[in-house]
Amino acid sequence: MNILLTNDDGLHAPQLIPLIRWCQKLGNVTVIVPKYEQSGKSQSIELHKSFAVEEYDPEPGIHITAVDSTPADCVRIGILGRQGKFDLVISGINRGFNMGGDIMYSGTAGAAFEAVSLGTKAVAISTSAEFYPRAMEPLDQVLAFFKEKKLLERGVLYNVNIRPDAKGIRFTRQGGHFYSDDFVKQPDGTYLPCGKSVYEDKNDLSLDTDCVMHGYISISPLTINRVDMGLLAELNNE
Repeated sequence: MNILLTNDDGLHAPQLIPLIRWCQKLGNVTVIVPKYEQSGKSQSIELHKSFAVEEYDPEPGIHITAVDSTPADCVRIGILGRQGKFDLVISGINRGFNMGGDIMYSGTAGAAFEAVSLGTKAVAISTSAEFYPRAMEPLDQVLAFFKEKKLLERGVLYNVNIRPDAKGIRFTRQGGHFYSDDFVKQPDGTYLPCGKSVYEDKNDLSLDTDCVMHGYISISPLTINRVDMGLLAELNNE
């Protein structure tokens, strides 16, 4: 298997090298990540200026390409810029859950969306800041679940939120927003977004938010098609 690994936490994310080592057990791994943190960049790309692409060898057997742009551009460099052929893009492990309505903002998810738009299957993986130091622990369990359910044969895009010591793994749909912001005016007249949790427990384990907060690993099959197919069929039948 040829894997492209990226993230939105950047070149110096603490779990990057452990994740590279884990992915190397699965096949050939190409690592292309943002040089700096790119949280909240969604699927944005740079169209108006050039950006640096640099090579690093931080440890024996580890080669990393760092892109001074967004996670989606990392995927584009790998697939379009370098004509790479990949069986799977793995994006993560993000330091912070990406679930519910917040998926649309996520640079981690944005890289996965970009991969699928370019014809490559993708999995986005996230966890909380609290669980991040133990983020590698559930991966073998998640991999076994993917194989058991033949998920990569049945779908092309999955959003996974993990936690150690989980009660199990559940398939989920998007819940509501988990995060929001207050905007605090600064002395110079600018505004600073200050994040906060707005999670509301609906006690519905079919939602990714409730599933994870109730102690499970959440796997959501996603799509990049934003057309309301039900309404489209209704309109075409009038």
